Amino acid sequence: MQILDGQLVSQATKDELKIKVGQLRTEGKKIPHLAAVLVGNNGASETYVGSKVRTCEEIGFKSTLIRLDENISEYKLLKEIEALNNDPDIDGILVQLPLPKHISDEEVINTIDPSKDVDGFHPISVGRLVQGLPTFVAATPHGIMLILEHYKVETKGKHAVVIGRSNIVGRPMSILLSANTNPGNCTVTLCHSQTKNLKELCLQADIIVAALGKPEFLTADMVKEGAVVIDVGITRVADASKKRGYSIKGDVDFTNVSPKCSYITPVPGGVGPMTIAALMKNTYAACLAKN
Repeated sequence: MQILDGQLVSQATKDELKIKVGQLRTEGKKIPHLAAVLVGNNGASETYVGSKVRTCEEIGFKSTLIRLDENISEYKLLKEIEALNNDPDIDGILVQLPLPKHISDEEVINTIDPSKDVDGFHPISVGRLVQGLPTFVAATPHGIMLILEHYKVETKGKHAVVIGRSNIVGRPMSILLSANTNPGNCTVTLCHSQTKNLKELCLQADIIVAALGKPEFLTADMVKEGAVVIDVGITRVADASKKRGYSIKGDVDFTNVSPKCSYITPVPGGVGPMTIAALMKNTYAACLAKN
């Protein structure tokens, strides 16, 4: 069993970008600039955005954090995004989700200029992904593909089961794994809460991507010997034995599943760090495409 170390791959990705940004600076070319929009003061969102801003600093990108009041109207938020669309110095825009209930995620995502959509959520980005055209890929699936590529995990002709059908992870993951690429070329089964024979399908899988947000959902009796398991879940579970009062759990029962695997991602330290690294790769690509 080999651990797919997201921290290691993330650092390698960031180091590579740092060198490329250094070259841009030496040549007097434009430095990538990411704008992050944070609405309200959701604790988890604060943490994620803070991490993205620090990563920009680490690799030499410019970053702008725009903090907006939780009660901002949807109209005013869309105007803020339009201003970023029209700012030639901004290469990538991300609006941290979730947004307050009175604001439509869909309206916000649709307003971002597709050429600056480094989160890969815009319908044009998704449409290009489905057609196999160059595009920004949502950061979590993109990060997973980077891990598989780094560790040279064989995917061609394999049966991959993706558990979870979200637009952010499950659906794009199924498209990427089935694409005529390397990694890719899998036969993919996309499963969800209404799938009747989930255990049976998982036992047939060479690769399982667990992305449904239920702690330790994937158990050892659902995994065949030698499978590759990618754990996308990250949930805080109350734990009195911990000083902070909780443990971080993935969607996989790591203790019992890992001995059966050829490769597995841990939680934390697996897919999580790769999400930010993939976002940075998208921002660098957005800058290069325009300059």
